[in-house]
Amino acid sequence: MSSYDQEVIAEFRARGGIVAGRLEGLSLLLLHHVGAKSGAERVTPLAYWRIGQGAVAVLASNYGAPRHPGWYRNLVAHPTTTVEIGADTWAVRARVAPQDERQRLIAGIAARTPSVAATVRTTRRPIPVVILDLLEQVA
Repeated sequence: MSSYDQEVIAEFRARGGIVAGRLEGLSLLLLHHVGAKSGAERVTPLAYWRIGQGAVAVLASNYGAPRHPGWYRNLVAHPTTTVEIGADTWAVRARVAPQDERQRLIAGIAARTPSVAATVRTTRRPIPVVILDLLEQVA
């Protein structure tokens, strides 16, 4: 985990889900995931968008890199996990949005979030949208 991610996680937890600086204004969550190959437990801060009652979406943009982020492969391998949203922890089940739903969600998210619009324009690979269905609050 990068020192930047460690700082974001510490600030997120200290401030009940709020992070200042360049992430200010984004809704952030902390995704807990297990390595697909290593089995190691990890936590990754991610921007998210509410997409309805009981579900949020995260984008596997990897900052526009040519490969999907590691957390994406981990969720595909182990889709049941937890997320921290604000001061609450939720059990979730991850699913990758099918093409038609992905296109609709990306268009809506990009229209509301300029940084996503820029990433979508400059990234050559299709950016997967992962839907996290909130199952139950665990803390």
